[in-house]
Amino acid sequence: MEFHSKLLQPLPENKVRGWNGPLPFYMTYPDYQASNREAMLLQDLEYLQQMYPNDVKRYQKRIADMLDKADYEGSMIYDEYPDRYSLLAMTKSICGVLEKEESEAPGEAMIQVLLFNEVYKRRHGGHRGNYYFI
Repeated sequence: MEFHSKLLQPLPENKVRGWNGPLPFYMTYPDYQASNREAMLLQDLEYLQQMYPNDVKRYQKRIADMLDKADYEGSMIYDEYPDRYSLLAMTKSICGVLEKEESEAPGEAMIQVLLFNEVYKRRHGGHRGNYYFI
């Protein structure tokens, strides 16, 4: 019985499990949740992407469709450090497809940014077409 009563005792502030000294500033924020932080960041990213101009949204959807072909278990987009040249080659191939489909194709830099954002979302648990309204 003595063991259980010790578990319920509050620890002194200087003996918080694994922590010596005062808490870091970010742990004192009222909404600090380390486990849920990534989901909140992804939610915020998807919400802000909804505000893109219509033509950019159209390109983003088309890039997401093309990235579906490279989205499988063991794909290079899920490597710890994706190969830069493979991602640039994917950007160039997407540019080629969009130049054939569109009269005014977007620049390679915009395609690259949209592609990298889509890869980021997929690597961190974002689901394509899943939009959150705040």
